[in-house]
Amino acid sequence: MNLPAGDVDYATYGAGYAGRRRTDPRIATLVDQALGTARTVLNVGAGAGSYEPVDRAVVAVEPSVAMLVQRPPGTGPVIRAVAQALPLGSDAVDAAMATVTIHQWPDPLLGIAELCRVTRGPVAILTFDPDTLDRLWLMEYAPKLLAAETSRYPTVRALVSALGPTASVHEVPVPFDCVDGFTEAYYGRPEAFLDPSVRRSQSAWSLLSTLRSRRRPSGHSPPTWPPADGTSATVRSAASPRSSVPSVSSCVREGDRPPLPYSRAWLTGRAPTGRPDRRERRRRRSR
Repeated sequence: MNLPAGDVDYATYGAGYAGRRRTDPRIATLVDQALGTARTVLNVGAGAGSYEPVDRAVVAVEPSVAMLVQRPPGTGPVIRAVAQALPLGSDAVDAAMATVTIHQWPDPLLGIAELCRVTRGPVAILTFDPDTLDRLWLMEYAPKLLAAETSRYPTVRALVSALGPTASVHEVPVPFDCVDGFTEAYYGRPEAFLDPSVRRSQSAWSLLSTLRSRRRPSGHSPPTWPPADGTSATVRSAASPRSSVPSVSSCVREGDRPPLPYSRAWLTGRAPTGRPDRRERRRRRSR
């Protein structure tokens, strides 16, 4: 069976993915809350299994063999399929989740329609807003990366429309020491981007045939974090002579580390529909 695993060839670029793309427990708490009281969860675009709750029955959907072999032992059943054609009946599971994956789907909105079809309760989607991706300092040094990423992500408004009238949107702070190695996770650790294993675990780099670095323009202002308490905290970074990415030794932080990070993710979700599950429908019919 030859299933497209989105826009990235993980047979080539997926080695070591599970080691870098790990569940961050602080983000996982928010995902778990979004799933509500669901007992059965469908994880679509499951990859190597990050963010799958351990106290619920999880069925993973993933088309890439390179991702499937990196799943830890003891995880639940896996269906090799794609989001836009889920091989499940309507209302098959209590809840569905898709974490940092919809930007790789050939048709994200069709995939979300499928999630809603097979799910009788919440649908939780962890993603990034393409309209705010340029807030990450890296994008100024890598404009082609910004162009690639912006073209892949559906807007938050489009997601809300696809999820329906009960959809809600929640801003998710990305911790300074986030252990899930997506691009935005390293906003405060710039030296990480010099590590090829870090870049291999971030799919957008594989889409760039060439990426020309550029120097910081004259008059550039340093990025400013927005700390909750209103104190001033900035990062001034000097370009490394060997790379367009600033080295950690050239970063000077004024004030304490801000409690709110520079980077954000977005958790969009559909609330429970109120439809009784299959067990409840059978119970009602037997009365």
